Amino acid sequence: MGDLYITRLHEGTIVIYAVSVLLYFIDFLNRNRMANKVAFWLLAFVWGFQTIFLLYYMFDTGRFPVLTLFEGLYFYAWVLVTLSLAINKLLKVDFIVFFTNILGFMIMAIHTFAPVQYDSNVMSDQLVSELLLIHITMAILSYGAFSISFVFSLLYLIQYDLLKRKKWGKLLWRISDLSRLDYWSYILNVVGVPMLILSLILGLQWAWIKVPDLAWYDAKLLGSFIVLAIYSIYLYLKAGKGMHGKSLSLLNIASFLIVLINFFLSGKLSSFHFWYQ
Repeated sequence: MGDLYITRLHEGTIVIYAVSVLLYFIDFLNRNRMANKVAFWLLAFVWGFQTIFLLYYMFDTGRFPVLTLFEGLYFYAWVLVTLSLAINKLLKVDFIVFFTNILGFMIMAIHTFAPVQYDSNVMSDQLVSELLLIHITMAILSYGAFSISFVFSLLYLIQYDLLKRKKWGKLLWRISDLSRLDYWSYILNVVGVPMLILSLILGLQWAWIKVPDLAWYDAKLLGSFIVLAIYSIYLYLKAGKGMHGKSLSLLNIASFLIVLINFFLSGKLSSFHFWYQ
């Protein structure tokens, strides 16, 4: 029961860590100080739990827990979080903090869900199943964000066309203004992209455990990275280049069509995404 309780706390810490990374990503794009502040305190909460677990392992083993691969991974993740907190508080270098926590999350996920560290085969199988569940859930949530973003872009094009043709009817007034539609389309992609990144990290971890002969040219895998790449381009054009308007909405709609292709078509061609077939 004690080991199961520790495992559940590890999983809860991973969820909090994921939320922190998401908020750092929002701040990374928009310089949102509130998101940065909340992300910092969530990360501090993660660090507190990590420190408690580290002390627990020291007491349980009677030594500093770095002699095995999984002990080393945990200490490595703790070091990354510690450095992230120090950098965020002292140096205010946001780019380093965000990317460091992407790496830290990967290390924590590997440590938490890798079944080799557990003696019980039942617990190992359960953890792998839960890893798959979290991966699928986060992927679907990211697709949901992309879907609603697509709707906002579609409404943007409809509203743009009505204004251009000077159709001053009831439909025009029922649709929100262009700047608001553009803003929310962007915000939903800001939420969807980091969730997709975290989902891919966990999915690759699951594949590494369960599909040792995984073909890295698998259609579903390649499709997911293409989706990530095109939405990353969208965010770069919006946040980095200040692009907006009709062209960006068309790109967002095209991006969502790729999401649909990846979800429905590449799943049929995948060698290991059997739950989509």
